[in-house]
Amino acid sequence: MPSSHISEFLLDPGLAFLNHGSFGACPRVVLAAQSALRERLERDPVRFLASDLEPLLDAARNEAAAFVDAAAEDFVFVRNATSAVNTVLGSLPLRAGDELLLTSHGYAACRNAAEYWATRAGARVVEAQLPWPIPDEDCVVEAVRKAVTPRTRLALIDHVTSPSALVLPIERLVRELRAQGVLVMVDGAHAPGQLPLSVRHVGADYYTGNFHKWCCAPKAAAFLVATPSRMSTLRPLVVSHGASARRPERPRAWLEFDWLGTEDPTAYLAVPRALAFLQSVWPGGFAQLSARNHALALEARELLCARLGAIPSGPVSMTGSMATLILPGNAWASPESLYERLRDEHRVQVPVFTIPGQSERALRVSAHVYNSRDDYERLADALESLAPEAPGRAPLDAPAKR
Repeated sequence: MPSSHISEFLLDPGLAFLNHGSFGACPRVVLAAQSALRERLERDPVRFLASDLEPLLDAARNEAAAFVDAAAEDFVFVRNATSAVNTVLGSLPLRAGDELLLTSHGYAACRNAAEYWATRAGARVVEAQLPWPIPDEDCVVEAVRKAVTPRTRLALIDHVTSPSALVLPIERLVRELRAQGVLVMVDGAHAPGQLPLSVRHVGADYYTGNFHKWCCAPKAAAFLVATPSRMSTLRPLVVSHGASARRPERPRAWLEFDWLGTEDPTAYLAVPRALAFLQSVWPGGFAQLSARNHALALEARELLCARLGAIPSGPVSMTGSMATLILPGNAWASPESLYERLRDEHRVQVPVFTIPGQSERALRVSAHVYNSRDDYERLADALESLAPEAPGRAPLDAPAKR
């Protein structure tokens, strides 16, 4: 049966929404909190932005930093994890011949950013090649270790990969890389709200994560944390009033990152309400919610493997609240056609793609509070009807009936 929590979101109740991972979904109570903040802003924009905003940001920062276990003085809000990655790469003193290390399971936008900043400096991007599927954590650590050279300046590593939806052994990777003298930035876009997270314990030089994904905050709410020595060299991509501010009682990073010009800060300010929502859903708070979502993702993975013969992208030990499944055979429709037919004919919202460098199709399912087993049963039914071997069916790439 459908989840009893679906009514707490604006999501279409007739849609099996299995793609929380891409852009999240914001509960009604959080949107209401943001709306109230916007109304307060518009009643007197000058007072709000010039006087009220700073203490409101400080309060939101304290709660948000505590949730991810980071020091507030080393924490700044940013619009999204991609902005944070560009900020770090843009502040890094790259030289000709330097190398930026990524993995082949990394996020495409961050790979593009790395290529851009490396090219500007005459540096280059190196990818540690990870298999599809990944058999275990050890192969990840070994592949990254082998890709390090004396020229490796910084490694950009996902905490939870986007296409393959795998939780990488991030603490092992950080220890290994830092032992070799390599700076480490962790792209934790999917980690906050999906996993219990301690940025301190991860121990990276830089860590970024989104609040608008698994934490269910409004869109454009993310953070960047750096160790004190690294934070001192960071500059926002937009240079504004904070660059010349002289207020020794406030961290320099807050002065520069908190005011990048006129913008709507209410997504940041609504983060505490989103975190309160996560804590309120189950009696056991966020810990129980995270465990429930993880169990549901594993249930969905088992169901799809059993009914379709799908292959998971990695072991159970590397699975969080998302699961990527590799569909059997290579005669499926194009990813675009299969995605559209699932969405338009079967009312299932789920990402479909081709595995990089291979011909197999894969899809990624998410599990959050509004999902139930029924959603994944509907997906399995739809895929069975669209499978290449299904008899009496129009060609897979035929126009979908609308």
